[in-house]
Amino acid sequence: MYYIDINCDVGESFGAYTLPEQDMLFDYISSANIACGFHAGDPDVMQRTVARAVEKRVAIGAHPGFNDVQGFGRREIHMSPKEIYNMVLYQIGALYGFVKTAGGKLHHVKPHGALYNMAARDENLATAIVQAVYDFDKRLYLYGLAGSKLILSAHKIGLPVASEVFADRSYQDDGKLTPRSQDDAIIADTTQAVKRALVMITQQQVLSTNQRSIAIKADTLCIHGDHEKALLLAKTIYNQLIQQRVKIKAP
Repeated sequence: MYYIDINCDVGESFGAYTLPEQDMLFDYISSANIACGFHAGDPDVMQRTVARAVEKRVAIGAHPGFNDVQGFGRREIHMSPKEIYNMVLYQIGALYGFVKTAGGKLHHVKPHGALYNMAARDENLATAIVQAVYDFDKRLYLYGLAGSKLILSAHKIGLPVASEVFADRSYQDDGKLTPRSQDDAIIADTTQAVKRALVMITQQQVLSTNQRSIAIKADTLCIHGDHEKALLLAKTIYNQLIQQRVKIKAP
């Protein structure tokens, strides 16, 4: 039997800006990456999202990103490793307060956006993030791009990991995600995204933009909560996996 975790970036509303479908996503995921107030989210949204995760018995993860609401955390900000360490630790602690109050358990940490992508290729940045997670709680899982510096750094320190793959993103020949600035970065066709997800899970492979088959480790599959077809994609992937007798559960 095949196993996979379906994770989703949620809690990304803030103030008067809402993503109403995100609450419904909890029926089709096994773990949630909750924004910690920097790239998105606010204290009220964090509290409600944690409560929803506890109610639905979905594994709870902190989703720290750059302090850049206007850019949704997807613009690179260059900081020292010490600054990155403190920024990540701060956001984990903020979410943990709501998790503890709700009687839940913090399960993992997944960096967001530009922070995630920069850490995938920069060992010093990856080490700073991994150290922050380890120092907070060495039992937490670190979710990171399969084959990235982030995963390698976590392995070195002894932090448990979940190698992440994406159904709605295209890959380059080196296994990295195609930058969002490129036209072919996002896979908008739900049918195509579902097919790619099944191949990644059952065959541990993905086709690059150049149609090259790349070996990839798939422990957890990401659904972007801000995707315009997020709910449809999550529901379709979930149902297809169930039909294929793939067991859906958090690591």
